Amino acid sequence: MSDERPKEPTDATQSTGWRAYRREITFLVVFLVLLAGSFTLISWNPVNDLVIEPFTGGVAVVSGWTLDLIGQDVEMQGTVIRNSRFAVNIMNGCNGVETMLIFLSAVLAFPAPWKMRLAGAAFGVVAIQLVNLLRVVALFLTGVYFPDFFDASHTVVWQTVVILCGVLLWIVWADRVARPAPAAAKSA
Repeated sequence: MSDERPKEPTDATQSTGWRAYRREITFLVVFLVLLAGSFTLISWNPVNDLVIEPFTGGVAVVSGWTLDLIGQDVEMQGTVIRNSRFAVNIMNGCNGVETMLIFLSAVLAFPAPWKMRLAGAAFGVVAIQLVNLLRVVALFLTGVYFPDFFDASHTVVWQTVVILCGVLLWIVWADRVARPAPAAAKSA
């Protein structure tokens, strides 16, 4: 009689150690490389001057139109939006670009089919810019009607809101993409 117990079957494909987290590590490395590369790219003067500054001007124009639509009677001068009571200058950092880059880096690094990545990227960019438009309009209205709260609203509240929206958008997108497809219903 042998004292040996039957051995558990082993799965040859199961990894141990850091290899067990290969996908997660790959995601993190690609995310960080894309993030560092994109932030480096936008800090390069030709990209800033030819892409980011005109984009910021577009954010200012759309914000000005929106404020006019809600009766604020604003004037535009470059990236400055003003009326008789308040003026604000839309600058780099107020254009939603940083949040878009964080979101895009995460979406493009995520292990998903490219069709899903591109759809997520497009949806996320639009959503982030809509939130940023809300931010600029709300900040302008805060400056007009509650000027004492403008600085705190600008530096604490809205910067946090825009970045959190970008992160939450990615979490929702990644959760939907990572879910297994539902099994096809069996026919009787």
